[in-house]
Formats: sequence, structure tokens, C-alpha cells
Amino acid sequence: MKLNLFLSLSAGTAILASGLLLLAAPAPAQVFGSHNSNAPVNFNAGRIEVQDRADRVVLSGAVRVEQAGLVLNAARMTVAYRNSGGIEIDRIDASGGVTVKKAGDTASGNVAIYDLNRRLITLLGNVTLTQGTNRLSGGRVIIDLASGRSTIDGRSTGGSSVGSPDSGGRVTGTFTVPQRKD
Repeated sequence: MKLNLFLSLSAGTAILASGLLLLAAPAPAQVFGSHNSNAPVNFNAGRIEVQDRADRVVLSGAVRVEQAGLVLNAARMTVAYRNSGGIEIDRIDASGGVTVKKAGDTASGNVAIYDLNRRLITLLGNVTLTQGTNRLSGGRVIIDLASGRSTIDGRSTGGSSVGSPDSGGRVTGTFTVPQRKD
């Protein structure tokens, strides 16, 4: 089962450099690296419901998916697939406290949509990207797995709603500055 899931935050210098670009929204930030989409996928859930006629599988109850060191957790996931001589996953929708972790880096949001055909991951609602003590927050992040480029903005949908109560519809961040000797 091919399941090219999610992310790996890149070096702190890339995050620090991208922080300077956050003055304009939406702001590009290259914070995600490559992921081995050919690795086996392991999962567990409290319940799995196969809906053959709808070509989907619904996983619920503290869902955990692992692939090549990447871990995706959510309360619920829906996997849309095609059966064309073999199962081909087209899209994964995750909701309910979504977190993605790899090598100590974390991305989180209320909802995640992973379009495998376009190789795009979209996290919506109270989005946070964390690497060590560096942190970015906003309403939406779009991760392009083909280019490794991510765009974060303050609004979840581009409309009038904001990503988090304190954001004011803007991207916010905190970056650790290395201590310099005077």
C-alpha cells in the first residue's frame, strides 16, 4: 500500500531564514523535506470500517499511522482509494487533534488533507509547526512534497475566520537565536 504521508522539518537555519519571510501573508517557508513513500505503512485504530461500495476506509479511535519514522495521529481518518487491479490510495482526511511527527519535529492542526496524487498536505485550523524551540503558528499550511516547499498563512480558509484566537489572522512565530560572544 503506497502511503506517502507527511513531513520532516528541515534545519533550524531554514526555519530562521523563512521567519524573515513571514512579514507577508501567505508566506513561503521551506520547512519540509523528503519522505520515503515506498516504505511499508503500519496502522492501528480502535475501529476500522471498510466501505467497499464507496471505495473508502474509515479509521477511528486514537488512530496511529507510521511510515519510515513518520507518525500521524488523529481521532479519525478516512482513506479514499481506487481499486484498479490493486488498491491505490488517492486521499487521506484526518480530523480531531491531528499531529504529525518525525525525528523530533511536529506539525499539528485541527484537520489534515493529504492528496497523494498531487503530493500536497494541507493542515487547517490552529496550525503549529515546531522544531526544537522554534515555532510557527497560523491557520493553514500547505506542504508540497514534490518541491519540499511549505506555505503558511493566518487564515484557515482564506475567508474571514482566523487560524487561532490570538493570531488576528496572521502568522506568528518564535525563533531561537544562537548566543553570540561579544
